[in-house]
Amino acid sequence: MSDHFSLALGIGTQNSAGDWLEVFYPQPILHPDRELVAIFATHLAYQGGNQAIKLPPNQCAVLGKALVDAGFAELGALTSQLQHSTRPLVVTILETDDAPTTTPGAYLKLHLLSHRLVKPHEVVLAGLFPLLPNVAWTNQGAIDIQELPQRQLEARLRGEDLQVHSVDKFPIMTNYVVPNGVRIADTARVRLGAYIGEGTTVMHEGFINFNAGTAGTSMVEGRISAGVFIGKGSDLGGGCSTMGTLSGGGNIVISVGEGCLIGANAGIGIPLGDRCTVEAGLYITAGLKVALLDDADNQVGIVKARELANQPDLLFRRNSQTGSIECKTNKSAIALNDMLHSHN
Repeated sequence: MSDHFSLALGIGTQNSAGDWLEVFYPQPILHPDRELVAIFATHLAYQGGNQAIKLPPNQCAVLGKALVDAGFAELGALTSQLQHSTRPLVVTILETDDAPTTTPGAYLKLHLLSHRLVKPHEVVLAGLFPLLPNVAWTNQGAIDIQELPQRQLEARLRGEDLQVHSVDKFPIMTNYVVPNGVRIADTARVRLGAYIGEGTTVMHEGFINFNAGTAGTSMVEGRISAGVFIGKGSDLGGGCSTMGTLSGGGNIVISVGEGCLIGANAGIGIPLGDRCTVEAGLYITAGLKVALLDDADNQVGIVKARELANQPDLLFRRNSQTGSIECKTNKSAIALNDMLHSHN
């Protein structure tokens, strides 16, 4: 078992001052072998800690051969290829899963998520935002915002069009990794750092933020906010919303269990247990007063929605005559919920 958290070789982009704008890691490694770390320590003078070490292209051939000789053939082949790079190279070694301190380190953690090596909330991302520069993402790669006007002028003088696709801290995930077994209709709506489980379809209006995503086999037509993880078999209807910590959820970790349905234009501000349904157009916030109904639709109590957090087999709906928010056992559920039937 390795003493280190992660290791990766990357190809990046720097601005004219030498500051990192972004890094692409083709083969990030979680918990690298001790011998592997030792090889990098020998060739790059690595002495421990969390570091981003610039890798000269002329060292790649020697380092690649050392990796192949030690039995790390795939990584050795990649390292040998990097000697032909015209972009700056970096080796990022994270001894511990502490808050990132460098831009290459921050990008490595985002890669670990999108490569499905860790799930949302399984990696420390505190202090991430200051390490991600706001970048112009163009058809010619990442460009520093301050250098963009000159680059646009230079492109025009060459008779070229420099197209700016977005201005953001986060790039498009699929420009770095495309997980197996997924469909993404509009790749611009999935950020690097999203975890997309096998079997997931993200339709045109679906959106997945970083440190968020699906365990697998989900249809996403709504928004999965930062920090929200969706269980297997759960679907998000068109235009629906999950309230993340960046969008008003506070310290509550919002999640969705397995086999749930959030209807079109609905939303949740509480975590849902398994096999829950939220009626289309209904937004459940934590402080919302909810009437509890039994199987005969008799009211048996009123609670705040937060008291129903993580409870399975619930159906949330709005009474079309009174406008009150109601909750009862989901008829499609396998088992009844004890909370709604404790009076029997």
